[in-house]
Amino acid sequence: MRRILWFLLRLGVVIALAVWVAQRPGTVRLDWQGYIIQTEVGVVALALLAVGVVAYMLVRLLLLLWRSPRRLGAGRRTGRRTRGYQALSQGLLAVAAGDGPAATRLAGKADGLLNEPALTLLLSAQAAQLAGDEAQAATHFAAMRDRGATLKRPDMAFVGVRGLALQALATGDTQRALTLAQEASTLRPKARWPLLTQFDLQARAGDWTAAAATLDALTSAKALPVETLRRHRAALLVERSRVAEAEGNEDQALSLARKAHDLAPGFVPAAVQASRLLAASGSARAATRALEQAWRLTPHPALAAAWGLAGEKPGDAADPLARVKRLEALVALDPGVPEAHAALAQAAAEARLWGLARGHLTRALTLRPSARVYRQLAAVAVAEHGPGPEERGHLASAAKAPADPAWVCGACGGVNPAWGARCGHCGGFDTLVWRLPGGATASPAVDTLGFLPPPEPPAKGPAEGDDDGAQRRLPTFTLASLRPGRRSP
Repeated sequence: MRRILWFLLRLGVVIALAVWVAQRPGTVRLDWQGYIIQTEVGVVALALLAVGVVAYMLVRLLLLLWRSPRRLGAGRRTGRRTRGYQALSQGLLAVAAGDGPAATRLAGKADGLLNEPALTLLLSAQAAQLAGDEAQAATHFAAMRDRGATLKRPDMAFVGVRGLALQALATGDTQRALTLAQEASTLRPKARWPLLTQFDLQARAGDWTAAAATLDALTSAKALPVETLRRHRAALLVERSRVAEAEGNEDQALSLARKAHDLAPGFVPAAVQASRLLAASGSARAATRALEQAWRLTPHPALAAAWGLAGEKPGDAADPLARVKRLEALVALDPGVPEAHAALAQAAAEARLWGLARGHLTRALTLRPSARVYRQLAAVAVAEHGPGPEERGHLASAAKAPADPAWVCGACGGVNPAWGARCGHCGGFDTLVWRLPGGATASPAVDTLGFLPPPEPPAKGPAEGDDDGAQRRLPTFTLASLRPGRRSP
């Protein structure tokens, strides 16, 4: 619309000038070098107009001739770029469709038409991986890393390093993968993937100090939810405390365990570790307070076992009656928790108080049926009267009773005999949760750990075993049962 209005405006101006000249007739006389030219004003105006039109056309023609080579080159480059991006997009679609030969052919075509090494090398690497040629893919990823460094394009180098790291992880070369992840962190310090990869590899290798430093970087980058970071940090502190204790550094071990307990008061392994070290240092009251705080949040058999031992110093002779008194105080905190009655029954059986043991085991069964409690009743019957019908009856009930909770991995579903920061089956970090194996749900009295949610879909894992030895003796929960690699009887 504007172009039409502009044309009409110019046409109107020309017509107005023509009318103005026509209304003012006259002659023009030119005397030059003996030549005399005399004509009307209108003729002169028309001649000047014609000269202007011819001059304009000549200028446009000269400009066209001057710009033609450059326009032809730009047109060819545009055509090449268009065909290159078409080949690139078709190559990506071929990769998505799983057509390896087509992806390889289109990657080569795109590389010849485009000056975009980041895109073409990435497509070539993906095409090589699709074709099963990991060595060629590694060559392309390495070229991306090197050319990205040369061209000062950290994003391109980052993608190349990531591709090499994923290849190293796929082949099980964790040390090379860790080195590449650290290199990727220098290229993009705030990226989540390098930090998460470093943390996972360090945790799987048991390098708890390095994992703690990486967790600090994850916290600064806000790469994980706050609750997840707190949970991971508590698990790391417990493992570092165990390492310090094994090395004989009791003060550092206690300090780390107390930090873990303060960070996550309901985290059972932290409370057990802190209470045991506090009791060993002579702080029995502080040990009991730590256990009580955790017990009110997450009742657990390991807490009950630690409560019974909280008043005993290492090297002292065990006093079964004193342990019974301590566990009676635990039952008094909440008589509705079956784990407390089971622990008190265990202590009573060790003190040969058969009636007290049987009474609390019956109370535990009233609160929640349990195969473990039935086996305890069978052991009490054997200890008091010897093998017989009573024992067989309890063992038969144990076979029909619901399974007991266990440390189940939320990643692979494997059942672990004791808690550890790493799953004993898949090596996953901080994936163990206290719940019923096989995806069932435990009662709130014992399955309120809140440390990890049950996996989706429900994991499958073997239930707690019923070996012959367990049927012939009282189950005992000790502090060592929380250590990886130790199985609770």
